[in-house]
Amino acid sequence: MQLIKSNRRGAVALALAVLMGAAAALAAVSPAQAATARNGICESGEFCLYYNSNNQGSVSDFDGSITNYGPSQPTCYEYRGSGNGKGQCVKNNAASAWNRTGRYVTVFYNSGYKGPIDNFSPGAKANLRSYLKNDNAGHRIGASGNAGDNLEYRLYHSSSARVTSYFDGYVNTSGRHEGIDIKRGVGYNVYSLLSGTVTNVREGSRGSGGLSTLAIYNSSLNRTIVYLHLNPLNGIDAGDHISSGQRIGLEDWRGISSSGASHTHFEMRPGRQTHAAKSVGDYTLSNPTPTNFWIARGYNPCCRFS
Repeated sequence: MQLIKSNRRGAVALALAVLMGAAAALAAVSPAQAATARNGICESGEFCLYYNSNNQGSVSDFDGSITNYGPSQPTCYEYRGSGNGKGQCVKNNAASAWNRTGRYVTVFYNSGYKGPIDNFSPGAKANLRSYLKNDNAGHRIGASGNAGDNLEYRLYHSSSARVTSYFDGYVNTSGRHEGIDIKRGVGYNVYSLLSGTVTNVREGSRGSGGLSTLAIYNSSLNRTIVYLHLNPLNGIDAGDHISSGQRIGLEDWRGISSSGASHTHFEMRPGRQTHAAKSVGDYTLSNPTPTNFWIARGYNPCCRFS
């Protein structure tokens, strides 16, 4: 009888071991069912570019940010899905996209996360804007899928604000755009994106000759954020401490030729600065690309555009 019980216990133990082994095997298989980047299938967790409009043609799928798709074979990122365009390079060959990452994704005209941009909110499927269709160099996955983390929202505390020109985003103006322009409308509140100490405040005046400036230096990051064209709040002076999210002024057109073109320009500069970098007519960028800087601060570099 003892032998029978012993054999039964052994059989039960063997059965449990088999079940545990099966469960482990299933667990080992499940990761393979998750997104597999670069397999030519647009899966959950990926950002996907399509060769044709309306999410047609061959697809190129990504699970991370790409600063430069590469210009030619054999080193470029290529289309891998079946259909038109398979095997061709993605750079300057994308017509539409599907964002399955759960975060905001920004597509850039230039490599290095610069130039005119388009945005895809979580779950969005759409054609690229006309100026980026077949003129795309890279994409950046944002800090989150929360619209409250978008740069334009944090600058204006409103979902009605929109990006009008991104870093190095000049299309019809000579030079290299050193900041980011966001617009909501004349008289709307503008809020500080980072804390710091005011190094310069100049009220300026409305019109092309009256540029206003508010520069705020963050010593821990050793970066200055310079805001242009706004009407700085009365009482803000050099030496004052400004908190992140604090109201600092109103949108205006100081240094801009017309009220219809009002916006707030802001730029990140290394070190302690008092003025913005020269941009119009200057073809050399003196600031580092700010995209990674803002994402590291918890911001999405997007998302509503003119």
